[in-house]
Amino acid sequence: MTTTLWSLTVLLCLVMYVVLDGYDLGIGVATLFERDPAHRRHLLESVAVAWDGNETWLILLGVALWAGFPLAFGTLLPHAYLPMTLMLFSLVVRGVAVEMASQAPPAPRWTTAFGVASLLAAFGQGFALGTLTSAVHLRGDTVTGPAFGAFSWFCALSGAAVTAGYTALGYAYTRLKSAGLLRESAARRGAVATAVAGVLLAAVLFALDTTDAPLDLRTPARAFAFAGLLLFAAGGGATALAAFLRKQRSTAADALPLGGLVTATVSALLALVVARYPVVVPPDLTVGSTAGPHTTMVFVLVGIGLNIPLVLAYNVFAHRAFAGNSHAGEPPALVTGARS
Repeated sequence: MTTTLWSLTVLLCLVMYVVLDGYDLGIGVATLFERDPAHRRHLLESVAVAWDGNETWLILLGVALWAGFPLAFGTLLPHAYLPMTLMLFSLVVRGVAVEMASQAPPAPRWTTAFGVASLLAAFGQGFALGTLTSAVHLRGDTVTGPAFGAFSWFCALSGAAVTAGYTALGYAYTRLKSAGLLRESAARRGAVATAVAGVLLAAVLFALDTTDAPLDLRTPARAFAFAGLLLFAAGGGATALAAFLRKQRSTAADALPLGGLVTATVSALLALVVARYPVVVPPDLTVGSTAGPHTTMVFVLVGIGLNIPLVLAYNVFAHRAFAGNSHAGEPPALVTGARS
């Protein structure tokens, strides 16, 4: 029972991080394609109000993995040291860039650093996930094999898919929170990013069977759940794409791309979990075999359980406090004034 609760906690933290930090990483990537200084400023300030709360889910995810599944955590890190280091360094640079650019506008170099760091962080996360498809060989409790033995073309494909998905989420959020020319460009570019993300996700799913972690659909229940979740993901992606292309302006219409992409993202993640559970690290490290001591899991589970409602409350507060949309050029003064 404890192991199941811990697995659900890890999954919740992962889903919340991918959705929340995914959209603000995507907005960072979007700044690299935006040439208008006022629009770039608007994009950065739309992230500045909530990025720290979004990234808190990454901390909870790391603690949950470390305390709940120490063997899996310890064997995964050697596979992904380089992309994880790149991701963490990029997140640090990104956080500094947001604060520096927000407090000393227009700061074009800090804004560029914010965009580049967002791109590297997104790609690093996808690349690290790709390394999980390589088999881990243990000698006792020590991982054997070359330091970069898990790196492959599939990791690069996974990195590109995650980056495209985050970028689509970023444009969906931008469409919801902006008006005028920025809203129109977000709709056009969001449609392209959504289509690219869909193609890359399909390529990832097809390519999984060539890795050491193929899809396990041997039972009817597992196959049915996997197919159903993929249908939800396809439906969410199609809804987002159609909504991006619509010219109609209303609160409901502007929220459709984000709602569709969140549905697609969560459904795709759950489909991958269904197709691989209970294996954590191929070929044979499972949730049960990598779980930590029962007393440790209970103790830390209580701590994380108490923190999850607090983080959720902060997320809700931050997004409600800066709800609504505005014209590019207005948010910087408003947000910077609120933060000073």
